[in-house]
Amino acid sequence: MTRQELTAYMESILPADRESMDAARRRQAELAKPPGSLGALEDMSIRLAGVLRTARPEVRRCRVTVLAADNGVVAEGVSCAPQSVTVQQAVNMTRHKTGMSALAAYFGDDVQVVDVGIRTPVPCPQVLDRKVRFSTGDIAVEPAMTEQQALDALAVGLDLARQAKAEGIDAVGVGEMGIGNTTTSAAVLAALTGASVEEVTGRGGGLTDRGFETKKRVLRQALALHRPDAGDPIGVLAAVGGLDIAAMAGLFLGCAHEGLAAAVDGYISIVAALCAVRLCPRVRDVLFLSHASYEIGYRLAARELGLEPCLLLGMRLGEGSGCPLLFRVMQGACAVLNHMATFPEAAIEDGYLAPIRQGDAFTVDKS
Repeated sequence: MTRQELTAYMESILPADRESMDAARRRQAELAKPPGSLGALEDMSIRLAGVLRTARPEVRRCRVTVLAADNGVVAEGVSCAPQSVTVQQAVNMTRHKTGMSALAAYFGDDVQVVDVGIRTPVPCPQVLDRKVRFSTGDIAVEPAMTEQQALDALAVGLDLARQAKAEGIDAVGVGEMGIGNTTTSAAVLAALTGASVEEVTGRGGGLTDRGFETKKRVLRQALALHRPDAGDPIGVLAAVGGLDIAAMAGLFLGCAHEGLAAAVDGYISIVAALCAVRLCPRVRDVLFLSHASYEIGYRLAARELGLEPCLLLGMRLGEGSGCPLLFRVMQGACAVLNHMATFPEAAIEDGYLAPIRQGDAFTVDKS
């Protein structure tokens, strides 16, 4: 894929359908409850109506897609886990033996694991082979990848979204597996926002004080070396990003193009979502944040997107582990919109609500 082809693709992305949202909002106003009494569930159902382009949305089939890749920056000592964990956990996900895949299996969600840059061949046919290259470069001393490789990784995400749509998926959770990717995510977030290393860097899977200082030093070194341009997200990904982040950004773009709800997982996922929105602002319409990640940079990325996470659980596992939980909330939001009785259906006179409806204290978000 070329930049020109990506631009043409993004230009064809439609915004959320306002007519469907307006119809869903009117129905919410007719349901037998005080206005706004179901809070974020009401807002979510209206947004889902716009994404799925129907006034009565349903989230039936859900999939967590995990983009797996290794990161050369691990050579700098920025992670407490050995790099071999990437391939081991990618395989374990296909066997429903990780946190995310155990949740997904319990709830009946699809799990799709995709190799876009694991540093070794993967001896598991259930892991989809879409490898762009074997690991990225060490961003402390060289670019993560070439611009063309970043575009190729983005294209993987676009293809996965097309596949999801063709297979009848309604909502896609975007997860990752890659040792060292909290470092690359921090580098991308700093580059896109101009934030300091301290504002975007956490301890990832767990680092000693010494390891944490090493991680911040390496990030400063990488950002000073490459000086990525915030106005060029593709260039940022190529300079200091990861193949997983690039493919995830492509998947978010693809979800917007195909009219699929996109569940954003934790820190790496939200940084990829921000990349996608910087490339095409209309992508924001399809994004739903699952849980508030414990990583410090997550809050900055959420503010940049202007979105709030649905769940506050202190989670920081990654993998897409928040997505199966968010899918259940999405389904609940749709169930209320579609199956709750209206005032006439419930034989309730709703005149007593007139003073509330005339005010704005309890109205649902009309954005």
